Amino acid sequence: MATFVLIHGAYQGGWIWQHVSARLAAGGHKVFAPSLDGCAERSHAVRPGITTETQGAEIADLLFYEDLHDAVLVGTSSGGMVLCKAAELARDRIGRLVFADALALFDGECIGDIVNRVNRVSSDLTTGPSREDAAGRMFASLEGDLKEWTLARYTQHPIAAMNDRVKLPNFWQQTWNASVIWCKRAPNPGEAHQRRCAQKLGAKWLELDTGHYPMLTTPNELAQLIMAP
Repeated sequence: MATFVLIHGAYQGGWIWQHVSARLAAGGHKVFAPSLDGCAERSHAVRPGITTETQGAEIADLLFYEDLHDAVLVGTSSGGMVLCKAAELARDRIGRLVFADALALFDGECIGDIVNRVNRVSSDLTTGPSREDAAGRMFASLEGDLKEWTLARYTQHPIAAMNDRVKLPNFWQQTWNASVIWCKRAPNPGEAHQRRCAQKLGAKWLELDTGHYPMLTTPNELAQLIMAP
């Protein structure tokens, strides 16, 4: 059985993996789906200095303190950046990487180089969409109770983790066992960006006919792809 660490994206928390976590656990796997520093139930602790690098170090620490080996890191959206940093810091504990419609930035790039973001609410510490923008654009593909459940839980994201350029001096020079899952209905981060990641890593290419939140819209299919060796 495998050990999975599921890394959420911007405006999310570990809650977004709930349906996928249940399916992985039902298969006998060990599953961790932490909320990153400054996010979701930890958003009350947001402060200056939370970056992709500090969040990546937090996941690397999780691997150490839980004494995990051959872990499968799964990142979605901006969680792909955190995945890369955590893997770089904890190379000897990684078995496989899965980029699920994820951002995979090269050293020195920032999200703005790849994605044209529209944020309606920003402060010195956080940034993200207003509830109206989240409902009408970000989560537009969701419906009914699922959409309301999601809107009740999204939070603003630590601003430096969204705006700063990533520091990955070693990740892209290493060899990884990786898969890239492209969600065909998601405009961002887009097919070209994810094919770049797959080509750079020599990764397995997989596709889902859904939007940017496959863990909500197609959890069965996503869980199956995550479990595929």
